[in-house]
Amino acid sequence: MISPFHGICRPPVLALLVLLGTGMARPLVGGAPVQWPPLGEVAHPEHLSGKMIWADLVTPDLAVAERFYGGMFGWKFETIQPGAKNYVLASMEGRQIGCLLQRPMAAGEQHQSAWLAFFSVQDVDAARSNAIKNGAKALWGPVTFPGHGRQAVLADPEGAVFGMLASSTGDPSDSLAAPGEWIWSSLLAQDPAQDAAFYQKLFDYDVFPLPSESTAEHLILASDDSARASVNAMPGGSLPRHPHWLNFIRVTDTMAATAKAVAMGGRVLVQPHVDRHGGRTAVIADPAGAPIGLMEWTDNATQVEQK
Repeated sequence: MISPFHGICRPPVLALLVLLGTGMARPLVGGAPVQWPPLGEVAHPEHLSGKMIWADLVTPDLAVAERFYGGMFGWKFETIQPGAKNYVLASMEGRQIGCLLQRPMAAGEQHQSAWLAFFSVQDVDAARSNAIKNGAKALWGPVTFPGHGRQAVLADPEGAVFGMLASSTGDPSDSLAAPGEWIWSSLLAQDPAQDAAFYQKLFDYDVFPLPSESTAEHLILASDDSARASVNAMPGGSLPRHPHWLNFIRVTDTMAATAKAVAMGGRVLVQPHVDRHGGRTAVIADPAGAPIGLMEWTDNATQVEQK
């Protein structure tokens, strides 16, 4: 995968700070629980351990975020419950992408907006206990959302924040992401081998080293014969950086997408560059500062070959 995330810097407990202030565990309006739509198009019992299946965005201005992501990727938005104006479901041609949640930032607050990725597990409570036993810190949950599933948020031993979700209706099948959908997740770590070992114990990943011309360490995390994510060495330098997950969206033209992001109020954190598969990747930030990766894909490439 890629490692030049030189412009990205996040506090290690960012997701805890933003999530605990949102009241996500409470009903959005009134006293009735929220009934979420099924995660996949067809309900089934299968869970694909370690697959990224959901993402939440905490943003200070929901309307701005909807315009940006709708314009960038063609996402559609709908409220989950009538009268709830601060939380919307994002979808792409009927397939769920995640949720956008509005939380105003207090004056002088130093924490930027961010996406929080959730990885599939079959049993959140057992996985949470396993994670804590292996050095993780519990930040939030577990909490069950009717129709959606049971989820929790943790920080790994290096402080990178991630979520776990046991979907009530099974996981989306393993198929190539369409343009506008999540296609990859990458972890920037101080000790890639050690952090990969943690996630291997948690999600039963197979771990493969990825040869590189640089001296930086790159590892692939795979399960069910599918590459799921990568763990990359944190770049050197004097800037303060914290381990974190970065999630990528498939685009057809990275150069055009980065230009469009800037025109719509975002900014470029990592300029488009050619990846090992011959396509281009880049990292942008939305108008509120939430980082997102952009990735082209060649139809004749496999996931492991591309990363």
